[in-house]
Amino acid sequence: MHEPAFWYRPSSWMSRLLMPLAAVYGVIAGHRLQRNGFDAGIPVFCVGNYHVGGAGKTPTVLALARLLRELGETPVVLSRGYGGRLRGPVMVDRDRHAAADVGDEPLMLARTVPVAVARDRVDGVALARSQGATVIVMDDGFQNPAIAKDASLIVIDARRGLGNACVFPAGPLRAPLPPQIDRTDALIVIGDGAAAAKVAAAVAGRGKQVMPAHLKADDASVASLRGKRVLAFAGIGDPARFFRTLRASGVEVVLERAFADHHQFSQGEIETLIMQARRDALTLVTTEKDMARLRSLKGLPGWAQEIVPFAVTLQFENAADVRKLVSERLFRAREKKFQK
Repeated sequence: MHEPAFWYRPSSWMSRLLMPLAAVYGVIAGHRLQRNGFDAGIPVFCVGNYHVGGAGKTPTVLALARLLRELGETPVVLSRGYGGRLRGPVMVDRDRHAAADVGDEPLMLARTVPVAVARDRVDGVALARSQGATVIVMDDGFQNPAIAKDASLIVIDARRGLGNACVFPAGPLRAPLPPQIDRTDALIVIGDGAAAAKVAAAVAGRGKQVMPAHLKADDASVASLRGKRVLAFAGIGDPARFFRTLRASGVEVVLERAFADHHQFSQGEIETLIMQARRDALTLVTTEKDMARLRSLKGLPGWAQEIVPFAVTLQFENAADVRKLVSERLFRAREKKFQK
């Protein structure tokens, strides 16, 4: 879906008009947060956000999975497989599944970490454990009470923040902010900007950790575009962040094309982009998440294989603090489960 523009304006008549609905939604979502979840039997780390839309969860999930492996763990990612047709539980197989089956994010994540897709998260836990998982990394699901979390790491974009900070549908918040902060163990602020300063201060004021981080472009991706003029397109939560990352990496972005999050590209749309790029002698570049969906699209012309996927990784400003938090939460989770 395209985010309504008024979500990111200080005040608007549309937001005020929707406040009664937001109040009802907020009460329901707030009560839902209070419910106790299923004990997975192994540590569960949840990577989520307070609001609808993109903030950088996918690179955060990958960064957390890498850290857990460095600590000797066997992480399995648990996802609902948004955009995919399979209800699961099923382990993502890149040789057998397409984005239309399991969703673009699970397909992309499965390149580097095992991913279980399940609409019913409890079933997904059982599948992950059967695969030898010693820890589960939930991709989203912070507001869903089905599974008890041992640590909730919330991601926010420093430039976008929380918009008007109103609850859906008056704004982008998935639930009222105070109960969400209560259940936060750490806030990961990605990028530069002041839009997240207020919520970061509120989180820090509750004694929770605030961890700055940045998206770093993959060296090979940058090298593949060096000296080229590009047409960049993306169907993610925040396409503008992708375009900024390209420019910050020294890539000359001549044209931009933004689509809705998880946009299902048609063959006609891709052919139009190809014609635009050919007309202006540009190289087409997109995100890895978009590329996961494109690889599932049948009937693309051969030239479309030259679309360049641009990879990024998340880097924490203080990796030692993150490592300490994760280690402590693993120890605490296992100690608690041992005492039961």
